Amino acid sequence: MRAQRRRDMIRRLMVSVVVSVVVVGLFLFLTRVGGPKPFPAAASEAATAAGCSGIQTPETSAPGGQHLASGASYTYPSEPATSGFHDPSPLPADPAVYTEMPPETRLVHNLEHGFVNVYYRASGDGALPADDVTALTSYVQDPQTGHVILTPHISLPSGTALALTYWNRILTCPAGVTPEQARTITSGFVTAFECSNIAPEASNC
Repeated sequence: MRAQRRRDMIRRLMVSVVVSVVVVGLFLFLTRVGGPKPFPAAASEAATAAGCSGIQTPETSAPGGQHLASGASYTYPSEPATSGFHDPSPLPADPAVYTEMPPETRLVHNLEHGFVNVYYRASGDGALPADDVTALTSYVQDPQTGHVILTPHISLPSGTALALTYWNRILTCPAGVTPEQARTITSGFVTAFECSNIAPEASNC
């Protein structure tokens, strides 16, 4: 009788452990690869004050898995690209900050994997001020910041100094955006979208 009670206790303990592991695993999966979160109010207010666009969805459909031949070039219908054909190899997570723009085909592959790409106009009329770039560099290089890449973009539309992109999502700002606004808006965009399941392969985040 005592041996039977001991076996029953061990069985119940094992069942409890298995259930706990399944529950924790499901929770981590859902929170890691779930839907987008709301755009924070502080970021929305900063975007409005800076004259930025709202968050836009450029394509009615943006399927993933559209690979080019390795190293092939591609002309996107709009800039910066937020989805579409891309190189088979994404960029590594490190470095997260570039001073020269990498191939956009590889950057788009990062978007497919749940990254946020932050683009800025580096020179000429309407360039993003240097203080803004410094603030964004500090934010992106912070160990607490996740899957984010900061890079200049060679062909942003006129009037766009800063563009925040996720898979088939974009928010743009003019050159008048302040460093504090740029950081707040970018942080909010990352909070809302990074690794969310809008991206076809966000499970790789």
